Amino acid sequence: MTRYVHKFFSALGLSAMLVAGAAQADDGKKVSVVDDRGVTVEVPAQPKRLASISYFADDVALALGIKPVASTYMTKGREPEFLLGRTSGMKQIGQRAKPNLELLSEAKPDLIVAIRRYTVGNAAQLQNIAPYVAYNMELLEESYSETAALSKLLGQPERGEQLNAEFRKHLAEFAAKAPKGVHPRFLIMWGGATPFAFHTENTSASIVAAIGGDNVPGPKTPGGEFGIDLSLETMLEKDPEVIFVYDSGPDRPHESNPIWSQLSAVKNNRVFYVGDQWVETNGPIAREIVLREAAHYLYPDTFPAVDVKAEAAKLIPAELQN
Repeated sequence: MTRYVHKFFSALGLSAMLVAGAAQADDGKKVSVVDDRGVTVEVPAQPKRLASISYFADDVALALGIKPVASTYMTKGREPEFLLGRTSGMKQIGQRAKPNLELLSEAKPDLIVAIRRYTVGNAAQLQNIAPYVAYNMELLEESYSETAALSKLLGQPERGEQLNAEFRKHLAEFAAKAPKGVHPRFLIMWGGATPFAFHTENTSASIVAAIGGDNVPGPKTPGGEFGIDLSLETMLEKDPEVIFVYDSGPDRPHESNPIWSQLSAVKNNRVFYVGDQWVETNGPIAREIVLREAAHYLYPDTFPAVDVKAEAAKLIPAELQN
């Protein structure tokens, strides 16, 4: 595990520049930041109207006591429990992979924070609406640098660093409390005829691995993607003991495959359909909740069940909860 974490730090790359790259402009009214595209973006020194393409910026902002004006969603009509449904009071601008730029423009943001892989194709259009900053939002180490960088852009660098320090502490505490010598084989996946599973470097998988889980897909190849299409046949060969499935709705074609019922996790009722925080894990609220849920699902005799809303309420200031 230590070797794996060290590998993470050494592979940090551009995301580490996000914290160091932000600097006050000479006139005190602008901030210059290098985002995960390697692009330098000039943004307001104190942005007031934040728009979030993905839940990451919502997550960071709410943890800082700031309510964004606009947000995309993961599943239409479902407000994320891990954000206490606060996105319902924001202008809805479409699904995160296909944001509606007209609706985004209507929200009149002065800063757009977006998930990189879904927005690089229309970066120029986004930049015409408002300053646009893109993050990868894929790996655990990026979670630390991205949380720090966005907290700094929103005028609360100390709080961002505090949130990171607290999570590192909690992760170490949970890992220390986990049963020794027990390494449940696990898998985190999107459902489908051919499921898409996350490599160990992905944020949610990293958290489960850090507390002792053995990730079936293993690490990604250098420079490769954070996930992989994993056939049910391969899944049966690896036979995970615990499976986390992102709950994107009632359509679950993987369950119709006869191989599915042969998996140990299925036979032992250890398949868990999990919420949006397991996909949008890079923010400070999501990762804390995933840590607690993962600990309980891996070691139910050691860690208690999790009330997602109660945990979220500990991190979102009271004034934003009503």
